[in-house]
Amino acid sequence: MFPDIFFTLSRLNWNSIIDILLVALIFYWMLVLVQGTKAVQLLRGIFFLVVVAVSATAIFDLTAFRWLINHSLPALLISIPVIFQPELRRALERLGRTGITLPGSTQAQQLKQTLEIVSSVAQILSNHKIGALIVLERETGLEDYIETGVRLDALISKELLLTIFHINTALHDGAVIIRHNRVVAASCVLPLSRLDTGEHIGTRHRAAIGLTETTDAIVVVVSEENGAISIAHNGKLIRHLGKIRLLKILNAFHRAQLTDNETTWSKLKQMLKGGRKQ
Repeated sequence: MFPDIFFTLSRLNWNSIIDILLVALIFYWMLVLVQGTKAVQLLRGIFFLVVVAVSATAIFDLTAFRWLINHSLPALLISIPVIFQPELRRALERLGRTGITLPGSTQAQQLKQTLEIVSSVAQILSNHKIGALIVLERETGLEDYIETGVRLDALISKELLLTIFHINTALHDGAVIIRHNRVVAASCVLPLSRLDTGEHIGTRHRAAIGLTETTDAIVVVVSEENGAISIAHNGKLIRHLGKIRLLKILNAFHRAQLTDNETTWSKLKQMLKGGRKQ
């Protein structure tokens, strides 16, 4: 066994390494693309069937079944673009856009700016008793919910959010979903929580809790009845917040991301400074 492994490794060259890395990147890109969507369950089902079929043909001498598998795989490859058509379309749209997210401190700065804008907008809407649902996407993708609304893909700003949630606009009813520093979509429909919280809560709050029960998203809610600001996370609701406390909680939820980005960037700057001194 080991001689075979060493023989295979000895035949590797730069072209082989690049070839393997490209294939790995394509598979990784596909997994990131379907993360947080219903396609994940479908992909798991396909993977399970392939594993069972390959194991059965390898263990048992099933001639007819092996023939069926060998002739079914080409058809399965052809059907993949049809099955994953929405995900592939979104991927091509992303490739067509020229926006590139910069690493390190740029991401941290963008995140800080986004949290500050959300906190300020929530306070302004609260003062005027205008209802709002603002969703901050994290690791779990929210593409299924984005598809229920109107895609914007606009750079976040205080003016944009206030315009969206203005009572007389067409997009004020529903949730705004924010990814990094961009407003991805507005007027999105969120799933309602079925849990009995023991207290009377409105549809907006129930929708915020419902989304956070199945994803790691953070949802800021502004009540239309009394202007109260709340934040939903992990199926729980923190109520009666002001701008300062809301911003502190949002920063606390994103502390790991902010710290990692700042630490990485600081280390890189120190390395560059050390190289210049030498």
